[in-house]
Amino acid sequence: MDTLYIVMPAYNEQENIRRVVEQWYPLLSDKSEHSRLVIADRGSNDQTHAILLELQKKYSQLEILENNNQYHGPKVIALYDYAIRQGADYVFQTDSDGQTNPDEFKAFWNARHQYDGIFGNRTIREDGKDRAFVEKVVCLLLKIYFKVSVPDANAPFRLMNCKALKKYLYKMPSDYNIPNIMITTYFVHYNEKVRFNEISFKPRSAGTNSINIRKIIRIGWNALKDFHRFKKEL
Repeated sequence: MDTLYIVMPAYNEQENIRRVVEQWYPLLSDKSEHSRLVIADRGSNDQTHAILLELQKKYSQLEILENNNQYHGPKVIALYDYAIRQGADYVFQTDSDGQTNPDEFKAFWNARHQYDGIFGNRTIREDGKDRAFVEKVVCLLLKIYFKVSVPDANAPFRLMNCKALKKYLYKMPSDYNIPNIMITTYFVHYNEKVRFNEISFKPRSAGTNSINIRKIIRIGWNALKDFHRFKKEL
């Protein structure tokens, strides 16, 4: 049986984290006994960590990754690195804010042997027009810089073969802010077998998003410098 690591970054998600764990944990039931649900929680100043510790008493395959950067992107990198080092066959990343639907995971898992990476495509986004616009701009920049055409570069709903992911993860510094965008770019640029599956994307039902539009623009401006550097290394 294949070993799956479902990984999620978390930051101040006390209103969502219990429900999210309860929804996603059952997906491990028909996978290898070494499969895990791993949540990176560092920097939260609410009850997120306490709730996770409580949930660990009930869910034996739930792990908390604490030794990581407090920001979203570096947490994602730390989670991928952990899954690879633990010998996972596949890693699936989503977020802990409850905006993605675990019922849509099955289609990804059933196609895992046909593709190196299966990425979500948020054709309809309920989290605001501003964020949808930012994603379109990102995809346009990737086409200009790297000559890759992708419908959604940054969706937090992605299943990847760890052997393929390992080729590209360490091309980025461990504190890089937008790793999923570059991972998508690498997979497409280097002709890995990829597929984009349409997924739903709900608005937040609780909690506060730690990344607002102003932060997104600042991260995006810095990303242009990174894109220039990454392009030289391709």
